[in-house]
Amino acid sequence: MANNIEVKDLLEAGVHFGHLTRKWNPNMAPYIYMERNGIHVINLYKTAAKLEEANEAMKKIAASGRKILFVATKKQAKDIVAKAASDVNMPYITERWPGGMLTNFVTIRKAVKKMTAIDRMKKDGTFDTLSKKEKLQVERLRAKLDKNLGSIADMTRLPGALFIVDTMREHIAVKEAQKLNIPIFAMVDTNSDPREVDYVIPSNDDASKSIEKILAHVTEAVAEGLSTRKAEKDADKEDDKPKAKEAKAEATASTEEKES
Repeated sequence: MANNIEVKDLLEAGVHFGHLTRKWNPNMAPYIYMERNGIHVINLYKTAAKLEEANEAMKKIAASGRKILFVATKKQAKDIVAKAASDVNMPYITERWPGGMLTNFVTIRKAVKKMTAIDRMKKDGTFDTLSKKEKLQVERLRAKLDKNLGSIADMTRLPGALFIVDTMREHIAVKEAQKLNIPIFAMVDTNSDPREVDYVIPSNDDASKSIEKILAHVTEAVAEGLSTRKAEKDADKEDDKPKAKEAKAEATASTEEKES
């Protein structure tokens, strides 16, 4: 089981700090505990409950073998999300969101394949036959593709879910996921609309400590889901061994009968 979500830990990480009261979204009212010095304070008991709910759902998605795409392009979240997603072998977008990333996924896959083709050129020697100018152009294209799409190179089909830090900033990603009915998990601050998200985690989406704390819980749940999947696969292999032996024995017996 994932470790229990302690409200005290969330408090220490500053997860409860919302935005200025004048910048709030009224739909966040159920998740707001109080107002202090012109700032809304998030109810961390609700955060803990919602985080637990989100973790259970993400665990199931990971156990099913589907990928969860992590999205965070804001400065203070980029490195945290990139590391957390990499640790559980999940794709992520921390540079600019490529328009049509989900709704025009075929085109995005073509761009990723172009990157693979360039790598192949380097291996088979084709790259060495190019002129100096052509080499420079290819290198620049490869670097640009890698920066924007390198982190999703292994995502061969649409993700099973999105995890977003700051739904207002990543509104294009939200709209694309909604269009395709892809579940959205998100850190939602007091200035955002929780109605756009399937699994709301009311939390401070600006402070790096807060983002780090939420991501630590989320990726632990994903890791658990992956462990469950691996255990099930290993169990299936063990179950198949006696069947394989049986089939081999039957085949041998059949061959001996024919020979006699």
